[in-house]
Amino acid sequence: MSENKDPQVAEDGNSVESVKAEKAVKYVYDFTEGNKDLKDLLGGKGANLAEMTNLGLPVPPGFTITTEACKVYLESGEEPAALRDEVSAHLEALEQKMGKKLGQPDNPLLVSVRSGAKFSMPGMMDTVLNIGLSDKSVQGLAKQAGDERFAWDSYRRLIQMFGKTVLGVDGDLFEDALDKAKQAKKVTDDTELDAADLKKLVTRFKKIVKSETGRDFPQDPREQMDLAIRAVFDSWNGERARLYRRQERIPHDLGTAVNICSMVFGNLGPDSGTGVAFTRDPASGQQGVYGDYLQNAQGEDVVAGIRNTVPLAELERIDKKSYDQLMQIMETLENHYKDLCDIEFTIERGRLWMLQTRVGKRTAAAAFRIATQLVDQGLIDEAEALKRVTGDQLAQLMFPRFDEQAKVEQVARGIAASPGAAVGKAVFDSYTAVKWSRSGEKVILIRRETNPDDLDGMIAAEGILTSRGGKTSHAAVVARGMGKTCVCGAEELKVDTKRRRMTIPDGRVVEEGDLISIDGSTGKVYLGEVPVVPSPVVEYFEGRMHPGADDADELVEAVHRMMAFADRKRRLRVRANADNAEDALRARRFGAQGIGLCRTEHMFLGDRRELVERLILADTEAEREEALKQLLPLQKQDFVELFEAMDGLPVTIRLLDPPLHEFLPDITELSVRVALAEARQEPHENELRLLQAVHRLHEQNPMLGLRGVRLGLVVPGLFTMQVRAIAEAAAERRAAKGDPRAEIMIPLVGTVQELEIVREEADKVIAEVEAATGEQLKLPIGTMIELPRAALTAGQIAEAAEFFSFGTNDLTQTVWGFSRDDVEASFFTAYLEKGIFGVSPFETIDKDGVGSLVKSAVKAGRATRPDLKLGVCGEHGGDPESVHFFHEVGLDYVSCSPFRIPVARLEAGRAAVEAEGSDHR
Repeated sequence: MSENKDPQVAEDGNSVESVKAEKAVKYVYDFTEGNKDLKDLLGGKGANLAEMTNLGLPVPPGFTITTEACKVYLESGEEPAALRDEVSAHLEALEQKMGKKLGQPDNPLLVSVRSGAKFSMPGMMDTVLNIGLSDKSVQGLAKQAGDERFAWDSYRRLIQMFGKTVLGVDGDLFEDALDKAKQAKKVTDDTELDAADLKKLVTRFKKIVKSETGRDFPQDPREQMDLAIRAVFDSWNGERARLYRRQERIPHDLGTAVNICSMVFGNLGPDSGTGVAFTRDPASGQQGVYGDYLQNAQGEDVVAGIRNTVPLAELERIDKKSYDQLMQIMETLENHYKDLCDIEFTIERGRLWMLQTRVGKRTAAAAFRIATQLVDQGLIDEAEALKRVTGDQLAQLMFPRFDEQAKVEQVARGIAASPGAAVGKAVFDSYTAVKWSRSGEKVILIRRETNPDDLDGMIAAEGILTSRGGKTSHAAVVARGMGKTCVCGAEELKVDTKRRRMTIPDGRVVEEGDLISIDGSTGKVYLGEVPVVPSPVVEYFEGRMHPGADDADELVEAVHRMMAFADRKRRLRVRANADNAEDALRARRFGAQGIGLCRTEHMFLGDRRELVERLILADTEAEREEALKQLLPLQKQDFVELFEAMDGLPVTIRLLDPPLHEFLPDITELSVRVALAEARQEPHENELRLLQAVHRLHEQNPMLGLRGVRLGLVVPGLFTMQVRAIAEAAAERRAAKGDPRAEIMIPLVGTVQELEIVREEADKVIAEVEAATGEQLKLPIGTMIELPRAALTAGQIAEAAEFFSFGTNDLTQTVWGFSRDDVEASFFTAYLEKGIFGVSPFETIDKDGVGSLVKSAVKAGRATRPDLKLGVCGEHGGDPESVHFFHEVGLDYVSCSPFRIPVARLEAGRAAVEAEGSDHR
């Protein structure tokens, strides 16, 4: 029998080797051990608490449980075996540092247990304050603080937060009990409840816990802490957290860290308080004193927006010493992080404590202003400034705004929390917001204050309006992160969510379904629909507003500078998808460097449609020749105008690529006409002949049928007519001393033989035009790569093609087997909700599938023809994330709709900067 060489087994059943391996992993870090660059491991909150500690700022002592521990828990359902001992060791060290033990009856150490992922997810995961309080330690806390009310207030907060967050009790049960306590005392604010009232409330809260969970509220402080840690881990996969990550495109596999921090108290009386501060205005980017402060409160009161705060500037009057210290710390942090910082702080009996800092979320306008300000201050360079703004933010700035000249009825004014002009029907809960928006209605979500459970309604709404809260409330922070219009703290409005109505100051009532308008830039609320006007940023791109002029908008100046930075940095050129001279001229004003896609089928809509129909249905060569003869001058004139508009820039013209059904009569309608004519015994020979032809050409799936190069090969003379029109138009422009730079693109090629046949015919036509006009024409001929086979045989196709343009719309359809017109309305919503898609593959390129075909086609094409020009002309050409992919794989240009050109330019610059950074690492 062979010797047993199984690894030695430990008492718990694990191998000794595995236990040793796990023990080698460090799961807990003291705040003194980390730094701001460890966000992957310590999460954003933990890394920044460590950074502030190392800077010598007043941070309450504590420690962080790593994201690696969370990942183990989420994968196995159990914490790592070594975690409890590590937590115990760090807790003991914290107790020694503080001179008291967790939950100690006569002098209790209390801690907060707070989530903290790598990327900020405000309010989406769980936090529990005042861990360590119990029936015994609450008495000790009262004596220690010399304030019985404070102790019982802290205890009721613990039971309320712990009950909802850790034990899963419906939070409304606690809120209702609190409201009844205030009603019984005939007060409106919880600060007006005294110690006896709060003691009774604690008893009521404990009964709610027992009734709802079948167990008593835990009195063991270590059990409280362990259960809270597990609850924070679990909250990573909570419904609202997953929804937020999908919305913000945050990966689902990062996990969250957990921060255990010794408590400091803002609810110890009027010389205590809590607040949130920004080193610059997160809405506008202006420098100054921005934030909210709330006396005699804990941090959750500010963030939740339950009590209305005072502006941070008021702190100077309330507590000048703390105010001056806070201003100094804010300057230190902004200079250290070289960015807008979002800060949470608490003042405990006149002593300032820093509870958190992070690079703050900001509006699109603030992002551009701050980036340029920091460059001017010498804190960052132009390359870093480009990293601080995004194409999505630029797109937000191009949205319309309310017309200041319009007749409006303003009914309230709140805090301008997140800019934009939003109009919609009033709704008072998230469920209705989602339901109505899915039916095509535009809605404004109105709440007293939002909470994380309102996230799906906030996403669905055009804008958010609350009667409570400030710029740092949940509604404001989340709305800014999503680029959603938001007005907070409109105290004049009385919001009744149960009766689904809102009362305005003059007593009138806004019912659910009534139209309202909110201006997130001014905080104004209007009845009815307010008309909108173009954004000043669009006016700048259109050439109607000039940077440096006396009336120039400061935001326009910032956008102008950032676009100049991007244009200097980018390698990708940006072209436009444009089908006529008007669109081409607008694209050129927006910075287009040519046309990447002119869809000639769009030139045959309206009155011209009949000519194409006649061409396709022609029975004889004479009929076909007549139709082509009439089409030629129309096409030529279109191209002359287009070449004139884009003089000196490339114009890629795609030959006719209509799904055939778009140019044929509707088969049902035609059948009815023939049947009626027969029934009435009226002449119908032409209709009958047409019906027979339509039946002959009818396709079950026109998008995969007789279109593109196939149509050009089957209908003699069609593509040669178009090539002749292009060549003659180019010759005419050259004769007029113009500089036409036409490129001819053959659509839907699947094999090189198709392209070779069309190219041979095109070359003959071009030579004939050159001979007839005496003009030398350089007309490159290429193809659209929009079929998987074309991508897979790109090396062969490049033998006959001088350029490729990736048609990623059709390539996505054919790779996935999706019909875009059908699937987006049928099951895409479910796929997004279930997390199968993080984003629609028609919006952002599917890098693993479609993207891999693009990569292989680029490699194979350039192996055959090193000077092969490569571009993309699908909708992905204007998508920020996709632009970075196209830069990475080595395309020469992207092409997109005129409105998206500035976005593509900016992202092309950002892609170049990011690539430089990767090269230097």
